[in-house]
Amino acid sequence: MFTSLLLTLFASLRSWFRTRAALQIEILAVRHQLAVLKRSQRGRLRLTSADRVFWIWLSRFWRNWRSALLIVKPETVIAWHRKGFRLYWTWKSRRGAPGRPTVTREVRELIRKMSTANPLWGAPRIHGELLKLGIELSQSTVAKNMVRQRNPPSQTWRTFLNNHVKDLVSTDFFVVPTVSFRVLFVLVVLAHHRRRVLHFNVTANPTAEWTAQQMAEAFPWGSAPRYLLHDRDSIYGDSFRQRVRGMAIREVLTAPRSPWQNPYAERLVGSIRRECLDHMLVFNEASLRRALSSYFRYYGCSRTHLSLAKDAPEARAVQPPELGPVVELPEVGGLHHRYERRAA
Repeated sequence: MFTSLLLTLFASLRSWFRTRAALQIEILAVRHQLAVLKRSQRGRLRLTSADRVFWIWLSRFWRNWRSALLIVKPETVIAWHRKGFRLYWTWKSRRGAPGRPTVTREVRELIRKMSTANPLWGAPRIHGELLKLGIELSQSTVAKNMVRQRNPPSQTWRTFLNNHVKDLVSTDFFVVPTVSFRVLFVLVVLAHHRRRVLHFNVTANPTAEWTAQQMAEAFPWGSAPRYLLHDRDSIYGDSFRQRVRGMAIREVLTAPRSPWQNPYAERLVGSIRRECLDHMLVFNEASLRRALSSYFRYYGCSRTHLSLAKDAPEARAVQPPELGPVVELPEVGGLHHRYERRAA
């Protein structure tokens, strides 16, 4: 019984103190409204920012603030609070750096220069070059700042194969017409891993013996791959098969009329045509060898590949801006370019 009496007394004191605090707050609210009415003239209320902040603060900490408010409607106080909320977040958002980071004028001009000097390149190729120069930005930004060609070039090199087979090499022949209407045959030997061109040669009269000799030149002692992928052309005759078998290479033949089963070599031939041979005239075997040698140097050491995470077959180091300004180096007679940083 004594315990219940103490609890009742404690509840009464708590209620008395709470009622006392509420009464003081109500008195404060009424006095504030009287002060506002005194300084107002000709029946027009003159509310300052401090008055609005006072009632916004009071509405957050006093439950019965609406009953004491007479000079304005409670909805007006709520509207003041919402306006203050909008102003606060507007101010806070403007303090930082909203939106995407800005692209400097130097980088925009470099993108336009690359797209103008290399009309066969698309945004992925230019983006790969910029990454090698230590310029970090998105591919969509590169596409946005490129120079639009009135007649767009053919599609850039793309790949959809992600597997890198180290022990697989493929070969393929393709023909090249000359200005004198002769036909030259080109043999390319491609390593699937890192897309390296291991060997190539040109002839006007391909034979099985000549093709077998090319295998010996492409794979010196101890460097022969395990598998060799090629089509069922009759050029790969008995002499070729004997030479390959003697080098402990296992032949993998594609199905008849199925070039898609040799995708890496077919893609390489397409790149050679689109990026080199379609833009020049071939006079004879010597001129074709020079052109292909120049292109394969660019292909292996400079050209970025999507399948290699936008790196070259011979890996290129990323050059940070501290190394100096960007210089343009012509490749393949100026048909393509390489970009590096060099100190002045």
